Amino acid sequence: MIVSMARAAILVTTLPILWACGAAWAQNQAVAGSSATPPAPAAPGFVGSNACKTCHPDIFLNFYKNAHYKSIASGKEPPERTGCEGCHGPGQAHVAARGGKSTIPHAFSLMQPKQVLDTCLGCHANDFNRANIRRSEHTLNGIACTSCHSIHHSPTPKYLLAKQQRDLCYSCHGNIRAQFDMPSKHRVNEGFMECSDCHNPHGAFAPTWGMGQKPRMIEQALGNEDACLKCHVDKRGPFVYEHPSVAIEGCEICHTPHGSMNAKLLRRPVVFTLCLECHNGGGSGTRNQGVDIQSARHNLLDPKFQFCTACHVRIHGSNADEYFLR
Repeated sequence: MIVSMARAAILVTTLPILWACGAAWAQNQAVAGSSATPPAPAAPGFVGSNACKTCHPDIFLNFYKNAHYKSIASGKEPPERTGCEGCHGPGQAHVAARGGKSTIPHAFSLMQPKQVLDTCLGCHANDFNRANIRRSEHTLNGIACTSCHSIHHSPTPKYLLAKQQRDLCYSCHGNIRAQFDMPSKHRVNEGFMECSDCHNPHGAFAPTWGMGQKPRMIEQALGNEDACLKCHVDKRGPFVYEHPSVAIEGCEICHTPHGSMNAKLLRRPVVFTLCLECHNGGGSGTRNQGVDIQSARHNLLDPKFQFCTACHVRIHGSNADEYFLR
């Protein structure tokens, strides 16, 4: 009896408190609901990606693997930047006409390269790797984004490329493909590296070395250096004694970057003939210091003097000797 009376007293004491808390909670919810911002209405003409899925199941079959799928799944983007209509524009007219490319605002197969580029840059304009795309050699020669990328049916695991990267580049650059079949080459065909390891296909900043040299979409390393130095870091320096040709004109003054019939990708088969292109006694300055082929010190008619780097071993730069000796 005493326990029952205690429980009754507790209920009498706590029930008013619970009622008061419930009333306060209901009042707060009402205030919050009245101040909440209603969801933004869909823009006119947009029907959503589910409508596209009805007629294009082949595209939606593997679209969940696509990098653009996140714009559908996130739910954070407005309709004009979401799903199929984020790229192709509002689809209401296309649905009403029951198909037809002409009813798609952005039918990429019917668009000019500049129109394709403008559409893609609607989302990709802030990507630093594409900062120079409008003045790149590809854009200036009418190469559109869809010339290299397959948005719906890409067979590659990265970048939505239309083909494997080297095959895609070779389809236009057949002369470069031949160079990669030479005895001395970079191992692109073997899959060890790719074209984009050295080149930026979306355009690159003009190199600061090589006066009057045409930009070739070279992907610079640190400090606007040659892309070669990303791998060949031992040639980077800085050196106390620099080789002027290397420091000013770059690696290609001596090497062919893609492939060569000569060892170490050299432009000439015999080392001393390459050195004599600069050290020929003509002109003035360090670049044209002459080598007397008849002197006892550099008698280039003697085969033992025809391999310059046998003595000048630090040919890319030295911290110990101004003549790049050991």
